[in-house]
Amino acid sequence: MPAGTTTENIKQLLKRFKYKRVLNSNPQFKVISLLGLIDGKDAILTVEKTHFMFEDNIKSQQQRDSGESTTKAHLKMGSPPPLFYHCESEYSCVQGLEEIKQITANDIYYWGVGIIKQDLDRNPTARVNLIWPANYVHIKRFEQQNLHFVTETPKMYLDIVKPFIDEQCSGDNLQWVYKILYEGSDADRVVYKDDADKEKGFLILPDTRWDGVNIESMYLVALAYRDDIKSLRDLKPIHRDWLIELNRKIRSIIPACYNYMVHADELRIFIHYQPSYYHFHLHIINIRFPAGNEGLTVGKAVLLEDAIETLAHLGPQGYMERSISYSISDTHELWRNGLEAANLEEFDKAGIPRQPEIRNADGD
Repeated sequence: MPAGTTTENIKQLLKRFKYKRVLNSNPQFKVISLLGLIDGKDAILTVEKTHFMFEDNIKSQQQRDSGESTTKAHLKMGSPPPLFYHCESEYSCVQGLEEIKQITANDIYYWGVGIIKQDLDRNPTARVNLIWPANYVHIKRFEQQNLHFVTETPKMYLDIVKPFIDEQCSGDNLQWVYKILYEGSDADRVVYKDDADKEKGFLILPDTRWDGVNIESMYLVALAYRDDIKSLRDLKPIHRDWLIELNRKIRSIIPACYNYMVHADELRIFIHYQPSYYHFHLHIINIRFPAGNEGLTVGKAVLLEDAIETLAHLGPQGYMERSISYSISDTHELWRNGLEAANLEEFDKAGIPRQPEIRNADGD
């Protein structure tokens, strides 16, 4: 995170947001990303409608009196908080309906529109993310993209991808990660922290894609303290036991932290390749999280259990020895810096014909 960007809050910054254009709009997932300017510098605003509420988990009297959250009380006491019962929330999609207007009806079918009671803490209308100042890489990441399927060989990795990773890990590019791990940045959002042994330790906090309210759309990230693993490529058989223990701990810790509203077998844990930043981290989501999200697709997300199993059948160099297939945008720097040409060569070797040149009616 660039220095100096946290002196103002998001509300103050958005008052100065000047719209330029739409980067992407997804009606299926109710998400829109806008490009604008704040004080003359590019800014990316992403707004996503939140999911509907129904059940409300009742806190213990002890937590209500102390004002502690369920997660913080659990961490403080060292044991799972008591679960009393569920009841329908006053903000639910039934009880919270304040106004409704029928559009039409036919036999047993009825259609209408309505307004549901909102509350900034318990039932917000939308989740809002802001990146400012945003650079070229940020803009391209949020812009609607054309994806291509790549089979990255070990040679392609060494020649094209590794130099890019080394560049991304230089300077202050990962400073925001180190601030979270070592300087207490986002400490109030941390769900779990184990830093006694930096070789095995990790920290879990909510991803910015989660509103922190609806458990069905739960999205967490586990950041490892060790910095010798930049991506999936660095995983070797010697890391198997560490990954197995990570999996065990995460599936034990997360249900307890969220009052068992999500169970161990309802967690999907995976690794991105290529990741958005090159410090080893795991994505943890509720299995009900919409599978159509690009970050969950085949060729992007590698399940942790699959990585553990694969390492059992690889040589000492692990993922460095095998080809990895994934999807990548044609706006990604790796695509422009050699992956496109290398991928075409691999298709030629496999006997896959290239797309024919298309001419216009004039023959030009």
